[in-house]
Amino acid sequence: MVDLRLDAQWIDYAIIALYFVFVLGVGWYAKRGISTSIEFFLSGRSLPAWVTGLAFISANLGAVEIMGMSATGAQYGLPTMHYFWVGAVPAMLFLGVVMMPFYYGSKVRSVPEFMRMRFGTGAHLVNSLSFAVAQLLIAGVNLSLLATVVNRLLGWPMWVGLVLAAAFVLFYITVGGLSAAIYNEVLQFFVIVAALLPLTLIGLHRVGGWEGMKERIAGDGVGGAEQLHTWPGQALSGFDSPVLSVVGIVFGLGFVLSFGYWTTNFVEVQRAMASKSITAARMTPIIGAFPKMLIPFIVIVPGMIAAVLVGELAEFKQLDVGGDAAGAAASGVTYNDALLLLMRDVLPNGLLGVAIAGLLAAFMAGMAANISAFNTVVTYDLYEQYVKKGAPDGHYTLIGRIATAAACVIAIFTALIAGQFSNLMDYLQTLFGFFNAPLFATFILGMFWKRMTPTAGWAGLVSGTLAAVALWSASTFFGVFELPGQGLAFVSAATAFVVDIVVSVIVTRFTAPKPAHELKGLVYSETPKADLVDPEAKDLPFWRRPAPMAGIALVLVIILNIVFA
Repeated sequence: MVDLRLDAQWIDYAIIALYFVFVLGVGWYAKRGISTSIEFFLSGRSLPAWVTGLAFISANLGAVEIMGMSATGAQYGLPTMHYFWVGAVPAMLFLGVVMMPFYYGSKVRSVPEFMRMRFGTGAHLVNSLSFAVAQLLIAGVNLSLLATVVNRLLGWPMWVGLVLAAAFVLFYITVGGLSAAIYNEVLQFFVIVAALLPLTLIGLHRVGGWEGMKERIAGDGVGGAEQLHTWPGQALSGFDSPVLSVVGIVFGLGFVLSFGYWTTNFVEVQRAMASKSITAARMTPIIGAFPKMLIPFIVIVPGMIAAVLVGELAEFKQLDVGGDAAGAAASGVTYNDALLLLMRDVLPNGLLGVAIAGLLAAFMAGMAANISAFNTVVTYDLYEQYVKKGAPDGHYTLIGRIATAAACVIAIFTALIAGQFSNLMDYLQTLFGFFNAPLFATFILGMFWKRMTPTAGWAGLVSGTLAAVALWSASTFFGVFELPGQGLAFVSAATAFVVDIVVSVIVTRFTAPKPAHELKGLVYSETPKADLVDPEAKDLPFWRRPAPMAGIALVLVIILNIVFA
């Protein structure tokens, strides 16, 4: 194991301590606004768009964004940008323009509750259970990385990091509910940027700037020039054919995985649901799309720098690309260490404390987002719906706090599972393919096809998920076929999507649909257009209206794809 121990001084520990004081203070301050279950779980639907927009992004700035993307950047280079410019921004804009009016306008308290209103209890139960399990697994990713960072950078035992992080998240969510999570996510967004921007700039200076980094990557012999262009991204997708690679990235990542995650994942949608109006809810993901385009420059680029600047990682990459698995394992590092190694080698004291606080902020933001969504679904969608209906409102708030405590404890154990993956993107994209891809297929059919039946809803979900699991198992455990890079995740997700659509269409032909009058607010053709917009929105300046701002964001992301192609 390579020594990643940092020479942290009192100033670094003081910065970290100050950050945690602010985290606890925000949680305690948010407690004042908690008197009902809606205030605990959805902030009373009272927050402005800029707050929920930043929280929308920060909730996703967890392990996958920080450590996972820097690791993938070190491994594949600029093609990793696809996770942002193809695999995030278009779907976020679609959520804000098309889907958020249905979620917010129907007054549902969660995405699974929308599923129940559209398809009934069968699809609802499948969605609620799969979502709850996924959040516990993904919360474990954030917790595992946080404990690893604390252990490898500061020398603290793993169990200390696990318990302390879980305890902090438990405190501020239990006390302040979703408001505490959201306001902490806004704080964490700025802390993360303050941590990663200096790391990127100093790292670039060490390698001779942007051009110097490109020259060193082009001449390193383990990826070379293709790592300096986003397209066609064959190493990332796992396809030898450039055409298949583009198709895989656009359809598998850009459509199925991306839209499945951003438009149906309650972890993200919950932030928009906490907004004060339907316009604010629609603006939430659109506002988030603008920083989302720029985040890869402070997340992916440091991984690329580390791969050519840090000797241990450069040696590991040579062995890994050369197919020497034993030598790569013996080197003592993995791609997940890219950011930590760069911090160790380039940051002075003071900035080191900010960087550590930024990483802790990222992992806690991700974990808190998973936990706050988990407690809402467990309380409203499982407990209230199937265990105890009609209880006093305070009873459900209590159940939410109990669910929060249980989730924090369980996440400590699921953290052990996450630690088995050398690149966390493999783990997370696999989970998204299992759970989000078929969910998106069901949602998009059900939202725009009124004939789709409740039976088709749950049958499609189950079939799509099982198809993805079967395909992944055939490749992973039985070696039926092999797809390197992220190809297996893309193909599994695409399979889940297609199987869900096919099964849903077939089952719909033989089962009865819901009456049309029950689909108002749930299906596009049955919902009056006036119900999908805020009547006051037309009087707002263009920068506060969803459609024009989404158009600007779309143009910008297209330009980025062209410039870095």
